[in-house]
Amino acid sequence: MAADPYITLGVKKDATQDEIQKAYRRLAKKLHPDLNPGNKTAEEKFKEISAAYDLLGDPEKRARFDRGEIDASGTERPRQHYYRDFADQGGWSAYTSNSGFADFGDFAGAEDIISEIFGRDGRTGRRRRGQDVRYHLDLSFPDAINGGKQSLVLPDGSTLDVNIPPGTHDGQILRLRGKGRPGLGDGTSGDALIEISVLPHPYFTRKGDDIYLDLPISLKEAVLGAKVKVPTPGGAVTATVPKWSSTGRILRLKGRGVPRPDGSKGDQYITLKLVLPPKPDPELEKFVAQWQPVAGSPRQSMGV
Repeated sequence: MAADPYITLGVKKDATQDEIQKAYRRLAKKLHPDLNPGNKTAEEKFKEISAAYDLLGDPEKRARFDRGEIDASGTERPRQHYYRDFADQGGWSAYTSNSGFADFGDFAGAEDIISEIFGRDGRTGRRRRGQDVRYHLDLSFPDAINGGKQSLVLPDGSTLDVNIPPGTHDGQILRLRGKGRPGLGDGTSGDALIEISVLPHPYFTRKGDDIYLDLPISLKEAVLGAKVKVPTPGGAVTATVPKWSSTGRILRLKGRGVPRPDGSKGDQYITLKLVLPPKPDPELEKFVAQWQPVAGSPRQSMGV
């Protein structure tokens, strides 16, 4: 029997959808199999929180669970009082009257009602589209920018192949048609809704369709200029650092940003950061001690 999804995610029953989402993301980033290779306990817990979020992350399914219509695994609960409910809703009014059974003339439309409930051949004739299911997928920054195929591990241990469009952003929801719950009767299957979380990158950041990067350069490269390797989500490229480049100078790599649906791309902006050698260099210290800057103090514009 599946555990209470509220307890699994560590939220109260009156938690908002946003609080439920945040609780899931916090646990998913801690228990994700990619971050815990070989840890079977973490893998099982990840499956449990994924199943809980599949239920509570969908407002409609959450409401049905709260009303007791489905259990913690999403399975329909049997209706104990179907015929009584049908009668209470006036379902027998077409069949009875104060004197007993109604006249056969009152059965207009009854055949259609029976066919809808039981089918013309005695079997269930209802057709209903299957429910949509919600899943969560963490992507690395390069995978989100470049796109490609990812495998999503489902709560039951099976996998679902997800095609990631280039330029996918954090919070985006991908729809996989027909990958949800099976339909009732001849009804079509529901869809799988994949919510994307893009994991933070150690040096790339994204703003719209542009990518930003702080690039360390040496004193020699800053003074004399240089050709340097620059990382991009698509691989390293060569950029030119102009002579006399100070910290904070921004270089632009055109077309090295986020892919757009029309085939164009944003840009990548590089902010130069002058970095001294990790260990003291006596020769550099000797040179600087003897050097007399012609321009004077760089703080003159500040009046100090």
